[in-house]
Amino acid sequence: VYADNNATTPVAPEVVEAMMPYLREWYFNPSSMYEPARQVAQAIAQARRTIAGHLGAADPQEIIFTACATESNNAAIQGVAHARPDRRHIITTAVEHPAVLEVCKEMQRAGYEVTFLGVDRHGNLDMTEYVRSLRPDTLLVTIMHANNETGVIFPVEELARIAKETSPEIVFHTDATQSVGKLPIDLSGPFRHVDLLSFSGHKLHAPKGIGVLYVRRGTPWRPWMIGGHQEQGRRAGTENVPYIVGLARAMDLVMADRESQEARLAQLRDRLESALLQRIPALEINGRGAARLANTCNLSCHYIEGEAILYQLSAEGICASSGSACTSGSLEPSHVLRAMGVPFTAIHGSVRFSFSRYTTDEDIDRIIQVFPEIVRKLRRMS
Repeated sequence: VYADNNATTPVAPEVVEAMMPYLREWYFNPSSMYEPARQVAQAIAQARRTIAGHLGAADPQEIIFTACATESNNAAIQGVAHARPDRRHIITTAVEHPAVLEVCKEMQRAGYEVTFLGVDRHGNLDMTEYVRSLRPDTLLVTIMHANNETGVIFPVEELARIAKETSPEIVFHTDATQSVGKLPIDLSGPFRHVDLLSFSGHKLHAPKGIGVLYVRRGTPWRPWMIGGHQEQGRRAGTENVPYIVGLARAMDLVMADRESQEARLAQLRDRLESALLQRIPALEINGRGAARLANTCNLSCHYIEGEAILYQLSAEGICASSGSACTSGSLEPSHVLRAMGVPFTAIHGSVRFSFSRYTTDEDIDRIIQVFPEIVRKLRRMS
């Protein structure tokens, strides 16, 4: 049972099929001048148009291909800082993915003033704190669309609008790694005030190693990776053609039935949570009081360690992840759950189940069957 899709997703068979010609016959460097290479370059152009269309981007050239969302986030934040060295204030949240949070901390060490917004017990942002933090001289707001640990969704459309009303010169970036393909995103409609948007292909059934940075035309931004003419000089390095083609096919796939998959996954998640709450005392569902991604369930079990839970789940053939950093050898709990104020007795005993289009009712049944007994066993040992 694979229930760790917020970490990575299986590559869809349709995506593999779309990629194979560009791994075998059409292996040419798209920068070369002969005809086969030009056809490969056309495949990149078509993929760019496809992805732009799914995001509602006005111009396909606003789509920049990168290696991953981490690169896209770094390029977004540092690229804006390099373009506007006169502005030195950044706003983010305390629950961002490390690909944003650590970059902002590095900017702070470099002399920037960074405001880290808190969240409530459900994971919601304090909108009053956000409004008070905005200043006419703010350089950048970088706030994720959906949290990777809890699935809590932030109102990016409203946050970006408020930033632009404070000052049109404030640049707004969102890390949409967990939301692309799961939530509606229209950069010409409700997301029209978002200047930069990042995501990665391997969260939506494309391979690892391909990401996107959307840069709205006119946004003050300088390239972060230089040394070549690729991506109109905005991201140097020979294009990863098979993966670019695969990402476009993956977006076609997930966008075709996004709403029906969202409804199906919400039903699976709700059934799982209801069953576990009935069977396990002293269990908390993190983010339950907020708008959440349909595919994400983050649980905190009082009095036991998440690391032990994961080992027991793995022994039963169930793949999940922990909200605690103890899986990386640290005793420090998740920064997201700490920011939410999860009680000390539960914060180390957190587990995240995350699902995809390939998750079945039988998968949920298996978790319901196994998980309560694991908790009972570990509590007896504790």
